[in-house]
Amino acid sequence: MVEKYDFLVIGSGIAGMSFALKVADYGRVAIVCKSTLDEANTALAQGGVASVTNLEVDDFDKHIHDTMVAGDWLSDPKAVEQVVRNAPDGIRFLVEHGVKFDRNDNGAYDLHREGGHSEFRILHHADNTGAEIQRGLMEEVRNHPNIDIFENRFAVEIITPHHLGKVVTRRTPDITCYGAYVLDEENDRVDTFLAKVTVMATGGVGACYTTTTNPLIATGDGIAMVYRAKGEVRDMEFIQFHPTALYHPGDRPSFLITEAMRGYGAVLRNLDGEEFMHKYDPRLSLAPRDIVARAIDSEMKLHGTDHVFLDVTHKDPEETKRHFPNIYEKCLSLGIDITKDMIPVAPAAHYLCGGIVVDTNGESTIKRLYALGECSCTGLHGGNRLASNSLIEAVVYADAAARHAREAVKGYDWRADVPEWNDEGTTHPEEMVLITQETKEVNQIMGYYVGIVRSNLRLDRAWNRLDILYNETEQLFKTSKPSRALCELRNLINCGYLIMRQARERKESRGLHFSVDYPRKENK
Repeated sequence: MVEKYDFLVIGSGIAGMSFALKVADYGRVAIVCKSTLDEANTALAQGGVASVTNLEVDDFDKHIHDTMVAGDWLSDPKAVEQVVRNAPDGIRFLVEHGVKFDRNDNGAYDLHREGGHSEFRILHHADNTGAEIQRGLMEEVRNHPNIDIFENRFAVEIITPHHLGKVVTRRTPDITCYGAYVLDEENDRVDTFLAKVTVMATGGVGACYTTTTNPLIATGDGIAMVYRAKGEVRDMEFIQFHPTALYHPGDRPSFLITEAMRGYGAVLRNLDGEEFMHKYDPRLSLAPRDIVARAIDSEMKLHGTDHVFLDVTHKDPEETKRHFPNIYEKCLSLGIDITKDMIPVAPAAHYLCGGIVVDTNGESTIKRLYALGECSCTGLHGGNRLASNSLIEAVVYADAAARHAREAVKGYDWRADVPEWNDEGTTHPEEMVLITQETKEVNQIMGYYVGIVRSNLRLDRAWNRLDILYNETEQLFKTSKPSRALCELRNLINCGYLIMRQARERKESRGLHFSVDYPRKENK
C-alpha cells in the first residue's frame, strides 16, 4: 500500500505533535507511532519545563549561563540562545493548546528550581508535567481534520536514493529523504509512505540499558535509521543517567524520582544515613546530574550497596504529598511512606544529549528530513543536559522546523519512482528467543561497559561483543520478514555501537562522558 502526505511525522511525543499542529493548516499530516499515541517519553517527564518567566529575579542571560555551565561549555551558543529566548513563546503555545501549569495563590506560575539552575524557573503540573503536556497536545492532534494518526506502525527505514538503486556513501552530496517504509505488523506488510517532508521525532535510546527511566519503546529507531541512511549523528557518548530512579528490582522502566524533589529540599544519604554530597560538590544535592550520578555511583561502590537514599522526611508531610502526589502514591504502593521513610534510589539511563545533527531550523544533513526532540542533536545540551531544558527545546525547534518546512514544502513533490518494499525470499524468524536473548545481551554490554564510568578496556570489550551481535542480526534481517522486535534489536545495536564508538573517540572526561583513563577533578 502507498500513502502520500505533505508531512510525515515519525513519533508522537511533544516534538512530533507540536510540529504536526503547526503545519496541519498547510497540508496533510501523518503521525506514525509504533505503539499508541499516548506512549512517549514525554508522558513520563515529571519535573517540568524550563523558561524565564519571573523577570523580577530571573533573566535570559542567567538561563543561558546555567545551560552552558551544565553542558561543560560544549553547548552551541546559537542553539542555547535560540531555545532560551524563545522559551516563553513555547510556553504560550502549550498553554494555548490546553496544557495547565500549576499556579500559586496569586495566580502566578508556581516555579520549581532544579539542579544546575540559579533561579526558580521550572513550570510544572504537580509531578506529572509530561503527562499533562501529552494530554493537552493529543486532544488537539486527534481533533485536527488534516492530521491522520497511524498507531502500532513501525518505521523500518527512511526512503533515500539508495532505494532507487543509487550508491550512497557518507560523502554523497544532497542525500534526500522521500518518506519511509512503515511496517504494519497486524496485516503482515510494509507500506510505503511518500512524503514531501519527513520529521524524525522518535525519542532517545534508554532501552539500550537494562536500568532506564525511559519507556521500553525508546530503542533509538530514528537515530539508527538516519545513521544507516548516511546522515550525520553526533555526541552519542553523552548519555545522561538520572541520579534518582526508584530502586525496586524488577521494574523496567524504573520509576523516576524527579529532580524537583531535591530542589524542594530532599537530601541524598548513604545507607548509614549520612549525607555525602559535600564530598563531591559545593552545590550538594543540587549539583548537575552528571556529578550527582557519579557521586551516587561512587558511594554505592564504596559501600558495596545497590542504592542510596533520598530523604525528604524533614519536610512538611502535607506539603510533600501536595507537591509530589504520584511519587507519594507509587512509593506507598511499595510500602514506603516518603513523609516518614527514606526513598531508595539509584542512577538509571535517562536522556541522550546527542543524536541526529540538525541546524537551527531542525533540518538534518539529509535533505527534506528534520529531526526534533531527544533524537536530535541541536547543540543545546553539549556535554550534559540542564534539567527541564529538553521539553522546551522540543517546542522551540518544532516551531522553527514548522516555519521552515511550511515554505520549503511548496517546492517539493512526491517521488514517483520509489519501489515498494521487497521481502521476496524472506521468512518469519523461527526462533524469537534468539531476538529476545540478543536484546538482553545488548542491555548487559551497555550497562557493564558503557555506563556512568567508562574505560578504554571496557569500551574495547563492548566493541568486540557488539560486533558479533551486529553481524548476526544483519544476517537475520536480510533473510527475515521485518518484525518490530527484530527492527528494534537492529536499532539498539546500531545506537549502542554509536555510543561506544563516539565514547572511544573522546580522549577526555567531559560532561557526561567519564573515563578512568582520562580523569579530571570534579568542582570543589
